[in-house]
Amino acid sequence: MSDHGTTGAAGAGVPARAGKVMTPEEVVGRLASGMTLGIGGWGSRRKPMALVRALLRSDVTDLTVVSYGGPDVGLLAAAGRIRRLVTAFTTLDSIPLEPHFRAARERGAFPLVELDEAMFLQGLTAGAQRLPFLPTRAGLGSDVLRVNPGLRTVTSPYEDGEELVAVPALRLDAALVHLNRADRFGNGQYLGPDPYVDDLFCEAADTAYVSCERIVGSAELTAHAAPQTLLVSRHSVTGVTETPGGAHFTSCAPDYGRDEPFQRAYAAAAAEPDGWRAFHDRFLSGAERDYHLAVRTWHKEQR
Repeated sequence: MSDHGTTGAAGAGVPARAGKVMTPEEVVGRLASGMTLGIGGWGSRRKPMALVRALLRSDVTDLTVVSYGGPDVGLLAAAGRIRRLVTAFTTLDSIPLEPHFRAARERGAFPLVELDEAMFLQGLTAGAQRLPFLPTRAGLGSDVLRVNPGLRTVTSPYEDGEELVAVPALRLDAALVHLNRADRFGNGQYLGPDPYVDDLFCEAADTAYVSCERIVGSAELTAHAAPQTLLVSRHSVTGVTETPGGAHFTSCAPDYGRDEPFQRAYAAAAAEPDGWRAFHDRFLSGAERDYHLAVRTWHKEQR
């Protein structure tokens, strides 16, 4: 961990671990079975995978997961940790449908609330703004309303009298997101081409935890990047943890791209008898450092 930022807002001589710095295990220790958990990122991009792996090492289960889904959903589904899923899609990007998610749905493992991408965004925005719902045209004239009979419409109170979908707020007990950089107070920075909506996940949650590639001093966050890259503000963050390679095997541009060969191996495990158990035992049964060591060994075997 970087020692930058040992002085500043908290005063001179403050240890680097002060502020909101936690370990992944401490983050997961704040979570509980039955929670509604939001997971940031998008598909197989900048997912807080180190925190998901730490979650798999815990006994936390029976989760309502809210996510623009990727392998975060796939791993939790394969491990039987999901009670209910709220999503706009669940994809590995280069593999259109997340296969472990598909296998779980085919065996009826949990109910699904499938929303249009814009509806999902409105739900998070309503949650962040502490509103009961927000109106949208998205979903009108589609099967979204048919497969979600609990959704309601509202009529505009103005002269137009337009009928709109009332998207209920997506309020979260906790949120997990991954960013390129953060300081020890929880200010989080993205350096890639897309912010996704990690800020809304944090703001819609009662507690939010940021993992990052590197913790740096607060001044360093804007020394070499524009201020608008500061996506997540400390006011909405409960804890921050440094997890180098913490988005693997998803991408975390510009630090690293998606590990496509390993992702294909992960996906293939869904179609093999006892494939999930074999994948879990090799890559997920130990600590985070064991995971990265196993991945490096696997890559050497492919040469």
